[in-house]
Amino acid sequence: MALWALLLLSAAVFAWVKFIDASITVTTDRNNGLEAKALAHSGVMVALSPQVTRFTPLLDQQFAPDRGYKVQVTGEAGRLNLNWLLNPATSPDPAKLAIFQRYLSQRGLNIQQQLRLIDCALDWLSPGNVPRINGAKADVDYHPPGRGAFLSVDELAMVKGTQPLVSQAGWQDDFTIYTQGQIDLQSASARILQCLPGVGTPNVYRFLQVRMGPDGIDGTLDDYDFSKHGGVTYAMNLLGLSSLQVQVLTPYVIIDNPQTPTVHIRSIGQCGTVFRRVEVVARKQGLQPNILSWKEF
Repeated sequence: MALWALLLLSAAVFAWVKFIDASITVTTDRNNGLEAKALAHSGVMVALSPQVTRFTPLLDQQFAPDRGYKVQVTGEAGRLNLNWLLNPATSPDPAKLAIFQRYLSQRGLNIQQQLRLIDCALDWLSPGNVPRINGAKADVDYHPPGRGAFLSVDELAMVKGTQPLVSQAGWQDDFTIYTQGQIDLQSASARILQCLPGVGTPNVYRFLQVRMGPDGIDGTLDDYDFSKHGGVTYAMNLLGLSSLQVQVLTPYVIIDNPQTPTVHIRSIGQCGTVFRRVEVVARKQGLQPNILSWKEF
């Protein structure tokens, strides 16, 4: 009986020690999570300063080997503006629709799915209830607002015919509604660059090697600054475009300077083994930035 009592007592002690250890681990992770979140917020606040550009060293701060924040600042115009591509107020621009179709093709949509998605999106934006050839008319369960513009990128998922695209992971990362529309070659991803007419895959990766600099990461201190060296024409030449192709594409692309008015800020805070991420879209004009979007992960 004494041995059994000792065995039960030992088991209870071990269980209690394990419980205490687990509680300490959970509490530590929670505290580290809060600090990592605070550090990510600090990175955002630094990036929002009017004097800060993507070349500012303060965007990468380590206060200890496992404690700090890293911020990437890119132009929001590196994404495709849905309202610019699909503006129903005027006749759709064939060049813009071609860019959108090339994007959809890269996402694996066949020609029928591409035409269906584009017509349904145009019907969603256009007033009236006269669907296009591949579009979708309103019914009891489907009510296109016809207001002329998307109010958010996520709204695209509400449009009939978009399932082949919106069912794919990360599709929202390629779009925006916060820019003037022209595509920023300083910030556009490889996928977006490949949507431009005349731009081939090998030239895209050669261009990105120059743009990202030695560290191979966009939005960091060693990025090549096309706004100071060569401008949009030099960027398009790096993409392998002929003089005629440059002339055709010029109305649809820009080079934003490092202190571009509308920026996408991605701040990652670390405390111990815990990481927190904050992504913000902001218009940096004057002393008070205008926050357009704020997401925490």
